[in-house]
Amino acid sequence: MEPRKYPREECGIFGIRDHISASNICYLGMYGLQHRGQESCGIVSYDGHKTRKAVGMGKVTDFFTEDILKGLKGYTAIGHVRYSTTGSSTIINAQPILVGCNKGLIATSHNGNIVNALTLRKELEGDGSIFQSTNDSEVVSHLIAKSRKKDFVEAVIESVSRLKGAFSILIMRHDMIIALRDEHGFRPLSIGKLGGSTVVASETSAFDIVDAEYIRDIEPGEMVVIDKKGTNSYRLFPKTRAAQCVFELIYFSRPNSMVFGESVYDFRIMLGKILAREHSVDADVVIPVPDSGTMAALGYSEESKIPFNLGLIRSHYIGRTFIEPSQKIRDFGVKIKFGPVKGLIKDKRVILVDDSLVRGTTSRKIVKLVRAAGAKEVHLRISAPPSRNPCYYGIDFPDPGELVANKLNIEDLARYLGVDSLGYISIDGMYSAMSQTDNKNNYCSACFDGKYPVEMVDSKKKSKFESDLPLFDNSAVIL
Repeated sequence: MEPRKYPREECGIFGIRDHISASNICYLGMYGLQHRGQESCGIVSYDGHKTRKAVGMGKVTDFFTEDILKGLKGYTAIGHVRYSTTGSSTIINAQPILVGCNKGLIATSHNGNIVNALTLRKELEGDGSIFQSTNDSEVVSHLIAKSRKKDFVEAVIESVSRLKGAFSILIMRHDMIIALRDEHGFRPLSIGKLGGSTVVASETSAFDIVDAEYIRDIEPGEMVVIDKKGTNSYRLFPKTRAAQCVFELIYFSRPNSMVFGESVYDFRIMLGKILAREHSVDADVVIPVPDSGTMAALGYSEESKIPFNLGLIRSHYIGRTFIEPSQKIRDFGVKIKFGPVKGLIKDKRVILVDDSLVRGTTSRKIVKLVRAAGAKEVHLRISAPPSRNPCYYGIDFPDPGELVANKLNIEDLARYLGVDSLGYISIDGMYSAMSQTDNKNNYCSACFDGKYPVEMVDSKKKSKFESDLPLFDNSAVIL
């Protein structure tokens, strides 16, 4: 099986109101966000009389059949694709979460990490709340249910004001959708139009697939209520310094997305250009580690005038295999993912460009592949600064002890990886790649510089959220 490569994806959320094919549009929007999470997926819909839910493990196209989508009748829907950062990977943690309470049926989709979720959960359990999952998103539903505010919007405002950390959230009640971001805006969330319908998504790439028009980003600390009265904006928190996750631009988001007002594609091309200025080297060819290193490699090639070539071909059809060998084929996981084009590598001085270097184990094996294909020299260039700190805001970065940049200096790390030279882009260089260069104070780069904008309230270790819960099968749940 392929070795785990950090960082892992997080989650994607999508919502649409007032569309005759809401669930179908939601399904397509989630497909456009599939890169953000492949563990589980789900949709909740409302048809004016009944709320229905379908959740399952795996990718959107694997779980949602034509029959399941036909059962999700309605003109309002929210969806979710999940990679777990809090709570284990089981069907019980699949979202959207749907609960019934004194305010009716409430569905919630969440992207991020609520850093005081365990504290809130203990308080709620002490008051008699019964939790059905181990993820932090369910806390939101319980807070809303517990609120004594009679107006639903006021109940949401009161509840969300207690949350700390990173969260972009969709809440659906009947034909109302509420979309909101935390006060620092760690995770992206955008609003758009599809004819007379309103759509909301983690990335604008989801709008493209359904022919929706991007209108604007929901601002940090803003809550937007979408109902039959129209679209109304509320300020949830006092304005403070934004702390948008710079790794969204470096790694997570699709290149065709606009995130935090930046073109992801243009940003990554510029990262490569700046990387070439900061770490030039004589070589014959620039080769990306596909797919995430491709744009930076193009930028490096353009700036350095060294030819670009796809010397590594990535397979997109990797799944579990029962015939994985142990000792007979070395580095099996990397070999089934990447195939070297020997004619482009043999006897060449190669610049290998990747977007991140976290643990180093996969990069080391890729370098061995390139060496085995006949490269005379291998120079590794990384279009992100050294990752030295874990993330507590929704990215699955490992503990500091697993981060290779904490263990080895540049020279020792180059020897460990088996490269002739190693170069990371600088933090200043990374920020200068933005089109809005005066905006760098509005980003979080704690994984690089250790400057955390929000204090971790709960323990940084695994908490009660990881307690054992019964496992369910991979079937739809229709309510």
